[in-house]
Amino acid sequence: MLRLVNLELQKLLLNRASRVLIFISFVLPFTVLILSSIKINFFGFFTLELGELGIFNFPIIWHITTFFASYFKLFFAIVVVSMIGNEYSNKTIKQNLIDGLSKKEFILSKFYTIVFFSFLATVLIGLGSFFIGLYYSSYTEASIIFRETEFLLAYFLKLVGFFSLCLFFGMLVKRSAFALAFLFILYIFEWIIFWIVTEASGMDIAWKVKNFLPLESMYKLIDQPFQRVLMTKYPEKIDMAYDYAVHWYEIVIVLGWTALFVFLSYRLLKNRDL
Repeated sequence: MLRLVNLELQKLLLNRASRVLIFISFVLPFTVLILSSIKINFFGFFTLELGELGIFNFPIIWHITTFFASYFKLFFAIVVVSMIGNEYSNKTIKQNLIDGLSKKEFILSKFYTIVFFSFLATVLIGLGSFFIGLYYSSYTEASIIFRETEFLLAYFLKLVGFFSLCLFFGMLVKRSAFALAFLFILYIFEWIIFWIVTEASGMDIAWKVKNFLPLESMYKLIDQPFQRVLMTKYPEKIDMAYDYAVHWYEIVIVLGWTALFVFLSYRLLKNRDL
């Protein structure tokens, strides 16, 4: 596995565009943490510091940072589809196979690289959230600090699942721009399915069906935290239940899609005449 990851890292780091995108994809998520230090002056009357609002308290900080950081995954998605596009445009895929790399190892090298970068991104966000939380949180008990760290697992799986989808689209169309366009098409397609099922069986059934679709299932791993913040701040005004937890069945759905995308990527390469 290390040999395959090292092979991919050499290719990526030799490409200037890939280096820039990787740097951006790791740096931008930390803008979420930088928000904690922002002070907003309202015409000199008072100053509002976002960190003082309680949104960086434990354990809610795990939810908030992973939710917002996940929106920056598109930058590394470009790297993933470029890994495939460059292999075809530069003819390196054929050379790798001639040099003894099997088609299975070729796909696994891409997947292992995805897992590596997803894990690294998760560790960085986890450490950043931990230290920001220690600074702002009024809770110092270990049981509270490490409660809900399952959001980090959800963040990791969300990245792996999404990048595996990008890997599949990259293998399918062999062009970076087209692969990214397919992501948008899939997003529209999922909403079309939602509308069709709504018309046929009602909205409740439609949402249940949509939760099994690729992009929606990845999104559902980390639900939006806004309603939770309102419930925390104004419990007497927000009178509704909101299930924001990370559920095992949501993890299973995303793992299933991830395995399918990697398998389909392998089948495409295996059956393709290079």
